Amino acid sequence: MKMTNYPKSVVIEEQGLRDGLQSETKVVPTEKKLDIIDALLDAGVKRIQVVSFVNPKVIPQMADAENLFTALKKHTGVVYSVLVLNPKGMQRAASAGVSHATASISASNSHSLRNTGLSLNTARRQFSEMVRLGKNSGLTVRGGIQCVFGCRYEGRIAPNTVMDMIKEQLDQGIDEIELADTTGMADPRAILEICGSVRDLAADKPVYLHLHDTEGKGLANALAALQVGITHFDSTFGGMGGCPFIKGASGNIATEDLAFMLEQMGITTGLDIDRIAAISWSLEDFFNKRFSGKMHRLLAREDIQFKR
Repeated sequence: MKMTNYPKSVVIEEQGLRDGLQSETKVVPTEKKLDIIDALLDAGVKRIQVVSFVNPKVIPQMADAENLFTALKKHTGVVYSVLVLNPKGMQRAASAGVSHATASISASNSHSLRNTGLSLNTARRQFSEMVRLGKNSGLTVRGGIQCVFGCRYEGRIAPNTVMDMIKEQLDQGIDEIELADTTGMADPRAILEICGSVRDLAADKPVYLHLHDTEGKGLANALAALQVGITHFDSTFGGMGGCPFIKGASGNIATEDLAFMLEQMGITTGLDIDRIAAISWSLEDFFNKRFSGKMHRLLAREDIQFKR
């Protein structure tokens, strides 16, 4: 039987503070966000997407973007990233002292119109301006494509469209690339085919996979990605998140679920899974709701003797 050569370690970017909170109606105070960041650092997280620089009238949860980024204590060896969707957002990020920004656009015209008010063609033109502004300000720029594996409005996205967009972004000098399963429509076979091709095209540039668990295939898709050399993932504590502009879009794969599976497989994440689980528990209390993740209910309960 042929065995897959899995990586020895992976990089996980925690996006709970951005993707996890953006759809919540109860606004989290800046001070509490700073406390969450401190807790993530204590859990060994080395990459945190802390906020998005977007219209606060549309996403009120991100209204404190400048204040939050200015107030957080920067630690050596930790990447504090942000998301931007247009040139204005990139300018705001640069002015706030950001060093790492993800410039993201959608592969779906319908989703792009709902998410940013821009057609796909216009968004593609604006992307180059975002990269130019970021690079001129000395930022590390991660390119990003949403709805890579499908759109609830348009169905499957043609792989050629995705690959053309990736080539465009690489040609414009991005430092990393993110593939987002925004609607959770990916399946392991699609992951193998698309991620393998992107991994080859990106060469030495890191490829991040941003998985949503809408259809319950999140971890299966992560496993498939590992098999074609993907070693960088986005996730959120507790499996929080979802796109405010896609009906029924559920959260991301949960950080503690992903890390637990990887560690069981002998793949190092560098994360203290119990501490991540404790963050998820505390936020379930704060929002008075149940998150979609699984492992935090086992790992953060003192009354359960859980053997790993």
